[in-house]
Amino acid sequence: QVHLVESGGGLVQPGGSLSLSCVASGSFFRIEAMGWYRQAPGLQRELVAHITHSGATTYADFVKERCTIASDNSKNTVTLQMDSLKPDDTAVYFCNADVVDDHLTRAEHWGQGALVTVSS
Repeated sequence: QVHLVESGGGLVQPGGSLSLSCVASGSFFRIEAMGWYRQAPGLQRELVAHITHSGATTYADFVKERCTIASDNSKNTVTLQMDSLKPDDTAVYFCNADVVDDHLTRAEHWGQGALVTVSS
């Protein structure tokens, strides 16, 4: 079983910065990719940023130039640095991991979510 635990959410003023972290634990063969999604009230969950095991990154258009995703394969962690935050960035941010388990079965896993509120 794979567990993802996020940390780093909270209240930040518009224009401020915030860093989210996620660590994966449990028994598995390899993490193929990790990412961050967000869901604002009344809206669908959407991709924020994604990084593969080899380090290839993808960013949503609404966070390009404002966010940086990074991972540490040896520690099974992924971080999301967010700058120039706007009130529209207010959402619950979810860590996601694409994991190959010990039986070589691939599946997606989700964290419990971290609330980010951008407000003055």
